[in-house]
Amino acid sequence: MGKLVSHLQSVDESYFQHMQHALAFAVALFFAAVVCLLHAFLPFLFEKRGSTIVTKLHSQMVVNRANPSAHDRPKQSSDTSVTSET
Repeated sequence: MGKLVSHLQSVDESYFQHMQHALAFAVALFFAAVVCLLHAFLPFLFEKRGSTIVTKLHSQMVVNRANPSAHDRPKQSSDTSVTSET
């Protein structure tokens, strides 16, 4: 239990907040993987979408977590949207 509590405290989230964020990341990563797989076979599709998703996720997880004031800011809908690109 110590590692769980320690991690939740380090990211300043409750168990269910952490679950929600982790699941959102999992869904976004799954979508990015599908996009990259399609791009592998059809290079003209999703030319930048996979890297865009990963860059946004990195920003949300690493950059915002390193800057606690950014963690408290409301997320903009354009930052978290995962839409298809053709």
